[in-house]
Amino acid sequence: MREPKIKRSMLSSVIPGLTSLTKKGLAGWLVLFGAIIVISIVVMTLIAPWIRPHDPSAIEIGPPLSPPSLQFPFGTTDMGGDMLSRVISGGGIMLQVAALSVIICLAAGAPLGLFSSYVGGITDRVFCLIMDSVYAFPSLVLAIAIAAMLGKGVVNMALSIAVVYVPSYFRVIRSQVLSIKEMPYVEAARAVGAKSGTILFRYILPNVVPSIVVILTVNFADAILTAAGLTFIGLGVPVDVPDWGWDLTNGRRLLNSGAWWVITFPGLMVILLALGFTFMGEGLSELLNPRLED
Repeated sequence: MREPKIKRSMLSSVIPGLTSLTKKGLAGWLVLFGAIIVISIVVMTLIAPWIRPHDPSAIEIGPPLSPPSLQFPFGTTDMGGDMLSRVISGGGIMLQVAALSVIICLAAGAPLGLFSSYVGGITDRVFCLIMDSVYAFPSLVLAIAIAAMLGKGVVNMALSIAVVYVPSYFRVIRSQVLSIKEMPYVEAARAVGAKSGTILFRYILPNVVPSIVVILTVNFADAILTAAGLTFIGLGVPVDVPDWGWDLTNGRRLLNSGAWWVITFPGLMVILLALGFTFMGEGLSELLNPRLED
C-alpha cells in the first residue's frame, strides 16, 4: 500500500516545480517548453524498440518510395524501409554523440577556464592564444577535418565536436572567474589565509555553475546540428544504422524524384531537438542571471 503514496509524493513535488516555472515569465515558459521537447524525444528514443512498428534497418517492408499513408504514416525509403520506424529510432546515435561531446567539453573546458583565469600571467596568455586559435576556425569545417582524420564512429564524432566547442566553455568560464576573483568575499578569503584550491572550488566555482549550465544546454543544440552535418556528408555512422543525419543525406538524393518525406521528417526531428535545447538555454540564461531579476 506504500507504492501509491510514493508516487503521489513524487508527483506532488514535481508538479509545483513545473508550476513555478510558469510564474517566471517568458524565460520560465521557454525552459518548460524546451524541457518538454527534449524529454519527449529522449523518452521516445529510449522506448523505440517497443513502439516502432518495424525494424528500422529492414528493407522491402513496403513498396519503395511509397508516400505517407495509413499503412506507412511517414512513407517508405527507396529500399522499402519504414520511415516512421527510422524516425523513432534515429535519435539514438545523435543523442549519444551530443551527450558524449558535451561531457568531454565540460571535462576539458571548465578546468582549463578556471585554472587559466585564476592563475593569470603568462599561463593565461598561452591558454588564451591556443583557444582563440581554435575558435577562429569555422566550427563545422574544423569538425569535418578532425572527423575525417579520426574516422567514423560515435566516439570519433564526439571527439571532433568536443575539440571545436571546448574554447566556448573556456571563454565563458574564464570571463566569469576574472570578475568573481576580485569580489570582496574572495579577497577576504585570501586575507584569512585560505589556500588557492579552497578559494577556487569553494568560493569561485559555485558562482560559475549557472554559466556552465547555460552554455551546456546551448552546446547540446550545437552538437546535435554538428553531428547531423557530419553524418550528412558521410563522416558519421555506417549506413545500416538508423540515424537522422543519414536519412537527411538519403533524402536529399531522392528529392528530385519527389520523395519529400524521406528528408522532411528526419529534418523536423533534428530541428525540434535542437530547438528544445536552445529554448532551455535561452530561458536559463535569464533565470540564472541575477542582473535580470526584479
